[in-house]
Amino acid sequence: MVERLSAEARKAAFKELSGWSEVSGRDAIARTFTFKDFNEAFGFMARVAVVAEKSDHHPEWRNVYKTVEVVLSTHDADGVTQRDVDLAKAMNTIAGQLGQS
Repeated sequence: MVERLSAEARKAAFKELSGWSEVSGRDAIARTFTFKDFNEAFGFMARVAVVAEKSDHHPEWRNVYKTVEVVLSTHDADGVTQRDVDLAKAMNTIAGQLGQS
């Protein structure tokens, strides 16, 4: 079983997670990505889906036109774990490759 991050580990992780914030009232992290158009947003989601499936760790997300709202939390651990940090980093990398604003 995966363990939730300690307060110190969370603090260190946030230094490396540009654009992510903690979710109020829940042990989770969130970010909204904004792209040029729907096609780019959907392309981002498709690329992330491949990474998520390989790591067997799936995001909670919502897409409306050119925006993708993401929440990450490891349900088995009832909070944020290294798996969430790793997926958040991968999402940031993929979004950067697509020129996300």
